[in-house]
Amino acid sequence: MNCKDIAQQVYGLAENPNDPLAPFVKEALEVIDHCLDTHRQDGVAISFNGGKDCAIARRLGPREEMKPIHSIYIPVPSPFEVLEEFIEESRKVYNLDLFSCRPEATQVESVSTPNVPEGVSCDYVSRPHAVGKSKGGEGMRQALQRYKDKFPHITAILIGTRRTDPHGATLSHRNMTDPGWPEFERVNPIINWDYSHVWAFLRQLKVPYCSLYDQGYTSLGSTYNTFPNPALLIQPTSTTSPLISPGTVLTEFLSTTHTEPQSPEEDTVVSPTTVLSSFMSSTHTHPNGSLAGVAAKLNGTNNAVKNTALSPPKLDAKAQPRYLPAYELKDGSLERSGRGLVPTLAPDS
Repeated sequence: MNCKDIAQQVYGLAENPNDPLAPFVKEALEVIDHCLDTHRQDGVAISFNGGKDCAIARRLGPREEMKPIHSIYIPVPSPFEVLEEFIEESRKVYNLDLFSCRPEATQVESVSTPNVPEGVSCDYVSRPHAVGKSKGGEGMRQALQRYKDKFPHITAILIGTRRTDPHGATLSHRNMTDPGWPEFERVNPIINWDYSHVWAFLRQLKVPYCSLYDQGYTSLGSTYNTFPNPALLIQPTSTTSPLISPGTVLTEFLSTTHTEPQSPEEDTVVSPTTVLSSFMSSTHTHPNGSLAGVAAKLNGTNNAVKNTALSPPKLDAKAQPRYLPAYELKDGSLERSGRGLVPTLAPDS
């Protein structure tokens, strides 16, 4: 990674008068620069959990060549394996001095995590599950206390919180932690960004992000409470219509008669016109008429269509749902629709 090239890209974007994202990037850079002036780089850490927002905070953050960057990762219970792989790769690429701080308390999110029932197979944790509601602040507080105990010289943490995030509405660019919590200044350089700004920045500067976002996830947490966003679901379409076209019937008929010669005992030749007429009669009197029904009507007049596979292909009932990538979400207010008890807007199952 070339820090100078990254800095040139970021500052070039911030100074571009024709880019609507420029003022937001410039504001974020100013917030970070003021933070570094106050705490110095050795006193600042980045909260890095692999999500899209902290990826921006990292790209905007300290830019000194080759110097390891203090970072903290507080895992949620049952994190996605691919997310942790991305975090490890980012640690290497960005030269992060990453401290993984797993709290003793099981909750570190605003949504609770159920215990794994005894006797349940290990793949239980790899699937989303309905969960209840509770505050996960205690686990977060414990993790930050461990970090403060180990790195007492760290006095500020860069966080990718935005105003639309839970508990983000009342925050400003710089806030001290609440009374009773380990003392850090929380620095929120992108607090005024919205969902579209995040993806414009990531894609415009080609910032690497976790592959889950390309699978329809728009907000990442535990496997227990994180689903692909239903707003990005690609509606399944059938390649066949419930009403079979005359062309399909004729194609089936001709392919059969050209491969199976007529028996000498048969003196009746079924013409394409007869086939189409029979088809129209069948589908107009039986709304669910099928090629098999046409074949039955023709059976006995021409063995060429007897016992042929004239039923329409069926959709694969086991086909996995497909989702658009996260950056295709147009309504940022639906960003967290895949999180919580059940996904908001979830289709009927």
